[in-house]
Amino acid sequence: MLTSQTPFPQKFMTLERHIIEGERNHPGATGKLSGLLTGLLIAAKLVWREVTKAGLVNILGTTDRMNISGDIVKKLDEFADQTIYKSMDHLGHLCVMASEENEDLLQIPTNYPNGKYVLLYDPLDGSGNIDANITIGSIFSVYRRVTSSGPGTIQDVLQPGHRQVAAGYALFGSSMMFVYTTGHGVHGFTLDPSVGEFLLSHENIRIPKKGAIYSTNEGNFGRWSPAMQKYVHYLKQEDEATGRPYSARYVGSMVADVHRTLLYGGIYCYPGDTKNTKGKLRLMYENNPLAYIVEQAGGAATDGTKRILDVLPESLHERCPLFIGSEEDVRCAQEFLEGKR
Repeated sequence: MLTSQTPFPQKFMTLERHIIEGERNHPGATGKLSGLLTGLLIAAKLVWREVTKAGLVNILGTTDRMNISGDIVKKLDEFADQTIYKSMDHLGHLCVMASEENEDLLQIPTNYPNGKYVLLYDPLDGSGNIDANITIGSIFSVYRRVTSSGPGTIQDVLQPGHRQVAAGYALFGSSMMFVYTTGHGVHGFTLDPSVGEFLLSHENIRIPKKGAIYSTNEGNFGRWSPAMQKYVHYLKQEDEATGRPYSARYVGSMVADVHRTLLYGGIYCYPGDTKNTKGKLRLMYENNPLAYIVEQAGGAATDGTKRILDVLPESLHERCPLFIGSEEDVRCAQEFLEGKR
């Protein structure tokens, strides 16, 4: 018998229920976006299952294939890429997909219907850390198609980030989390493996206006611009009035570093340098979806001169510098990069 002393979560909310209730708040909704998100949720669970047993089934290591970015494809990368595609290609919600692991567009098979949405995804961000058992994740981004019908085209895919209708990531760490937004706040759900359900654990995430952590690969310091070097020196200087020095935290999995920044505040930076003038990160698969999420949580994201979500993409695998995190920290970084400080 239930009593007032029976222990229950303060708000018992599953991810699927949250998606459905969000749909009910929009009377004109068709349910297509909800179905799309549910499909991604199933794909994330399948990838998580393989991640958790990777060392036991000989799935770790590399294939003999190189992706469009010049990185050797890990076996688990390939599995995640195929799992997401196969989970989404037949649902009727999408007209085209694009993945960081594939040079060209991923078309919907001709025997399945085309829908009104476009899906872009990084199947396994941080996969260089797989063998070290470090947190990795899958990132996704959803747009409405701009063509009227038929198979999707490059025009449907190359849209600026502010046109996203949903974005999120699945985080594979000490626990599995699913964080997403449809433009009405950011919410995080943690998987309870005993029942196979994602339960609301981080409701309406709000990033602090200012943090005390910076995250960047300082191994590239010698190739940075003087302005970027000056900014990092500033963060390390002692000044109690401005909360410095900042603490340095760098996982090397972008999705993990940005997730920590989302919760604790501060800034994540991946600037261009003399070797890679546009940095290493992909605009469409990494920067846009994470910028959309962080902005929805009250933060900011820039390429050093302008808002990430206003960058007009020119190619499918375009690279772009990224400075993302707390609003005040991102503004400070941009002032240094523009030579104003």
